[in-house]
Amino acid sequence: MKKTLLLLSAMLVILSCKKEATQENIVGYASTITQEELKDHLYIYASDEFEGRDTGEPGQKKAVEYLKKEYEALSIPPVIEGNYLQNVPLNFVKTPKVNMSVNGESFNYFDDFISQTAAATGTISASEVVYVGFGIDDEKYSDYKDLDVKGKVVVAKGGEPKDKAGNNILSGGKEASKWSNGRQALSSKRTAAKKNGAKALFLMDSELFNRYSTFFKQREANGGSKRLSLPAKKGDDPEIYDFLISEKMGKALVANINENTETATVSTKLDMNYESITVPHPSENVAAIITGSEKPDEYVVISSHLDHVGVNAKGEIFNGADDDGSGTVAMLEVAEAFKEAANKGHGPKRSVIFLHVTGEEKGLLGSRYYTDYEPLVPLANTIANLNIDMVGRIDPKRKGDRNYIYLIGSDKLSTDLHNISEEVNKTFTNIELDYTYNDENDPNRFYYRSDHYNFAKNNIPIIFYFNGTHDDYHKASDTPDKINYDLLENRSRLVFHTAWELANRAERIVVDKATEE
Repeated sequence: MKKTLLLLSAMLVILSCKKEATQENIVGYASTITQEELKDHLYIYASDEFEGRDTGEPGQKKAVEYLKKEYEALSIPPVIEGNYLQNVPLNFVKTPKVNMSVNGESFNYFDDFISQTAAATGTISASEVVYVGFGIDDEKYSDYKDLDVKGKVVVAKGGEPKDKAGNNILSGGKEASKWSNGRQALSSKRTAAKKNGAKALFLMDSELFNRYSTFFKQREANGGSKRLSLPAKKGDDPEIYDFLISEKMGKALVANINENTETATVSTKLDMNYESITVPHPSENVAAIITGSEKPDEYVVISSHLDHVGVNAKGEIFNGADDDGSGTVAMLEVAEAFKEAANKGHGPKRSVIFLHVTGEEKGLLGSRYYTDYEPLVPLANTIANLNIDMVGRIDPKRKGDRNYIYLIGSDKLSTDLHNISEEVNKTFTNIELDYTYNDENDPNRFYYRSDHYNFAKNNIPIIFYFNGTHDDYHKASDTPDKINYDLLENRSRLVFHTAWELANRAERIVVDKATEE
């Protein structure tokens, strides 16, 4: 009889553990996310001891070790069996060796051209180039329309077309579009040339060239490039040779380049020998997981970047308390809340991955490695990514109206995700969800500037949580004493509640706005 009672008692315990969590339970788990613990974490993580957490440097290694120990202390296991660290094989891209001549005249690195190529080695010998005007390929205006540039060398110039009133055709006003907006223009015109199959792009933009050439020349004198890249991936399209060139070289390639915007094939002899020089500089992502109880092969990924920008030439440490110490410690607290639920028998139905990525400050490299090179779980089974990058401060534009968070991307791929996010917030946290930067035409283009984008481009629905920039952004003054810990607490709880709903709802969210590559 005693054995029967003990057995019944044990069964009741098991059954009670399998009961659905009540709203009161969920609020209780969220309440384990506290200002005090967030502050304790951040004063360590954003301390001088971590040396600004520059990618691949000793301070970043200390940050990785700190995260690893925290997950071990919480008894949350790694995604990779026996190892919390995903090795990310980054390389420093040094100044390449390039021999360049146009119509027999030699041109020199720094003085006449600089390379924007990540990593490539080879030669070009061409008897003609294709002049593509501004080098724009857009729905509203395209220099590539009816033009075959596959395997060819293209030459473009800076700027964008204007109408008779002097307005930019693409933006419709005086403001620059992405096609003539500094670094965005370099990226946009390079992407257009590569998309259309060009072998090489020579972009003449005197203002940008003079600025970049001076900077790169000084950097070379001070020890060389700190630019990081991922190695070429098997199966990738060949790397495009990408050069920013002087006006002198632009005129050598296309004599009337300043006056002319009409596309044309030009008889110009170009000879180039290019040798890429890279130096290994490995880094790491950190990945932990709470395995789902009912659908362990479906995953919600919560992410933040663990790196910052290090120490400057004056020896000033850039602590990166908001960027992205705030997102990092928020994730630790969210992980602890999920673990508390699991300990009480309310583990998530789907698996939840806590992914701290490296190299965000160097071009979203750690998250790109995770999605494009070595996903630790199938991307097809990843139902959503919640990315936390800068959530501890107040945008000066929102001063006096502090209970807000900018949400970016929630409606880009899934109506379900957006609606869930809104409903969860109304039920639990009551924060103003500000969609200012979700506008596709927003010139900041934040949607493309944090780690969620590498998930979104793979049609994985995302939400990017962001407080906006401030005067301490990327400065040594981004310190933990300036964090608003009450806001960080509530914003972290919003992420927890949203992740909880995604992990525990009966059906996975529907991707009803999938995009083609």
